[in-house]
Amino acid sequence: MCGRFALTLPLDAVAGWFDAVQVKADFDVPKYNICPTLKIPVAVSFEGARQLVSMRWGFIPNWYKAPNDGPMLINARSETIAEKPAFRAAAKARRCLIPASGFYEWQREQGKKLPWYFKPKAGELMAFAGIWQVWKDAEDQRLVTCAMVTTEAGNEMSAIHHREPVVVQRGDFGLWLGEQGHGAATLMLAAGEGFYRKHRVGLAVNSGRVESAALIEPWQE
Repeated sequence: MCGRFALTLPLDAVAGWFDAVQVKADFDVPKYNICPTLKIPVAVSFEGARQLVSMRWGFIPNWYKAPNDGPMLINARSETIAEKPAFRAAAKARRCLIPASGFYEWQREQGKKLPWYFKPKAGELMAFAGIWQVWKDAEDQRLVTCAMVTTEAGNEMSAIHHREPVVVQRGDFGLWLGEQGHGAATLMLAAGEGFYRKHRVGLAVNSGRVESAALIEPWQE
């Protein structure tokens, strides 16, 4: 799974990277410890035009009576996304891209959870495959929510964790966002060999309340 990530570039740079024509997201950068339930910037396509908007990270199925009415759905497994009642409609028609500078994953070792930071070797951004949903409460108040798509870890990740987020390459943005017809399912793969740089980071990131550039610095024994 992916439970924390960082985004350090200005939103106008992120929008340009996505070729977004409009920025509606409200998000202060840099952020080095983005946690579930926060509103995050997300790229979507409406009538063929890309926009950068805000969504709550934590997908809420339409049958939930409250945001905490069931498990927090921050990730959607690629292997079952098309069949799960919570995700199947969104996987078919409501896909998005979540920008990140890097993300954290935890390795279990001798009863401890040791954090690692992963970032792309090429460039300063990557785009996680995502799905989104508009949830409404009994008073018809709307909340736009999203989840990241994950898949079985590739060779580069598997020594640390058994899952990893699906990363969509720039040339495939249109396919994932539905601008180029069908075939998005073919993109739900692990990143290729050599895609990431990774290093151990300090335990401070284990707290969702800590926010500092020091979180992504290599851990020193």
